[in-house]
Amino acid sequence: MPAKNIVKTYLENGYYHLYNRGVEKRKIFLDDQDCKVFLHYLKMYLSPPAELKELEQPGTRINRFIPLNLSGELDLLSFALMPNHVHLQVKQRTKDAITKLMRRLSTSYVMYFNKKYQRVGALCQNNYKGVIIENEAFLLHLSRYIHLNALKTQSSINFVDFSSYPYYLGLKHASWIKPEEILGYFKNSQRQDLKDFLSYQGFVEDYLEDTREILESLTLEDDF
Repeated sequence: MPAKNIVKTYLENGYYHLYNRGVEKRKIFLDDQDCKVFLHYLKMYLSPPAELKELEQPGTRINRFIPLNLSGELDLLSFALMPNHVHLQVKQRTKDAITKLMRRLSTSYVMYFNKKYQRVGALCQNNYKGVIIENEAFLLHLSRYIHLNALKTQSSINFVDFSSYPYYLGLKHASWIKPEEILGYFKNSQRQDLKDFLSYQGFVEDYLEDTREILESLTLEDDF
């Protein structure tokens, strides 16, 4: 029997929740630098090639990412790095974009992590897992679930800074993160007053219903 949520085939223009966890649930982000490096690779693989060319400086080797770029094949809707796992909410435009992104991202980060911490072998358990998002309610609640993970994590690392939540609140901006589709369901990004459920921030932080119960199989069983 195949492992739960290990998807073999992805659909064009499908929405997915992707997640991967450290082997034996070990931490895969030990300091801020680790988080920054992981997000650097996401940026390199998902930023428009024209932007990458503008970033090229002597010694940076950014041009090597351009042939591997997936900005036209996949949209990153939301994400959160956690101590021992990663959540990505994506829309893939071509049928193999997810496979290409996860392979390239994993290879790049594992090489960095193993070199830094003088270790060998796999960093994450088995394959990454993925499950399709089948309706609008799931699309919205998954982004809430992902951002709540970052908000509720107790760590010396501020994982909210390494999530897409600041981008949803308009505090940060980047072309490789696409919050617009989900924010389109809300009147404002930040709450205007207490218990403002018409804002995305109010939906995430004040909504009373348990998102995990709504999502069921779309989530990890032991998150927040």
